[in-house]
Amino acid sequence: MKSEEALETAAGLPSKAWLSDTLIPAWIARAVRPGRAGYVEMFDPADPDREPGPVRTTLVTARLIYVFSHAHLLDPQGHALDAARHGFAFLRDACREGGQGRFLHSVREDGSAVDVRTDLYDLAFVLFAMAWYHRATRDDQALAIADEVIGFIASEMAHPQGGFVEDTLGSLPRRQNPHMHLLEAFHALAEATGERRWLDHADAIVRLARERLVDAGAGTLGEYFTDDWQPAPGAAGMVCEPGHHFEWTWLLLHHWRLTGDTQARDLAERLYDFAILHGLDNGAAGPLAAFDVVDRSGSITASTKLLWPQTEAIKAFLARIEFLDDADAATRLDRHLASLFRWFVAPETGLWFNQVARDGTPTQTVIPVRVLYHLLLALAERERVRAG
Repeated sequence: MKSEEALETAAGLPSKAWLSDTLIPAWIARAVRPGRAGYVEMFDPADPDREPGPVRTTLVTARLIYVFSHAHLLDPQGHALDAARHGFAFLRDACREGGQGRFLHSVREDGSAVDVRTDLYDLAFVLFAMAWYHRATRDDQALAIADEVIGFIASEMAHPQGGFVEDTLGSLPRRQNPHMHLLEAFHALAEATGERRWLDHADAIVRLARERLVDAGAGTLGEYFTDDWQPAPGAAGMVCEPGHHFEWTWLLLHHWRLTGDTQARDLAERLYDFAILHGLDNGAAGPLAAFDVVDRSGSITASTKLLWPQTEAIKAFLARIEFLDDADAATRLDRHLASLFRWFVAPETGLWFNQVARDGTPTQTVIPVRVLYHLLLALAERERVRAG
């Protein structure tokens, strides 16, 4: 990766053609192995032919169905739709249990169970994937599965203190993260179907965020909670992730677009302000990038920088440009995109460093394939907003 070659602006960065010609074909080749079911979950650039093993997860399967479905909509002449169908068949036939909205957390290629719990985070991505797969294929099976899943969540996972349980084991701590991705999925299903019921579900998640997940006065979003939505004891209750502040910013601004809810817009402002003030390195001695973790006071507690928070910052900047005409966000967008392709993503191959230290030294070189969801969505959002 050419980390020594700074890109000062976003003008020469890869765009839509790069997604279609480089990123997606390369990852189809890496994630879909001939004669193998499901998708490869981890990829090691130093050993690209490594045996991927037999275990597959619902989460990665769903995320890559989304990726390849969206990629097909961006470039219908490519091969992404076949890759999406490959994953959909595995999700439907191997990960799904009994046609009642349950999905196993992990299975082997032959469909035998490894981890039998049904996990809320997984289900959020199943819903999200079904929305995008239906948009790509018009296959009504996808919407039928979405109906099964929301029925299961509502009947089996609802929590008396609001929101939903983590999984069918009742695991603790409770997390904001699965609820955030449910909001994303409900938005996607509303846009895929035009059905108001999905926005009603989205409204409930935004209300939960406003009443339970976010300290609106401080602009902080907690990550880990007790059963009754109090901050988890000890250090876990202090954890704030700038990447999720940015991700919620993007989601809440789109919720405002879809529903007219000005409280969602105002909540997005508070989260964004905190992330900008406390969550970004200035790039003086390494990448201009979001830190992994700060605490509720804004003090840095993990100065490492994963790839995914950078994509969420990009999405937040794009939403503020699109809906608030924010000139500062436009400047930040160009600089952040340039830093992304300088320090994290190799334009020649579509590979990335998943995490770097504060000074930019890679700390993780094996690539979790699930992160492709973050990268594709951020760059597709850039193209959509630029085209508008």
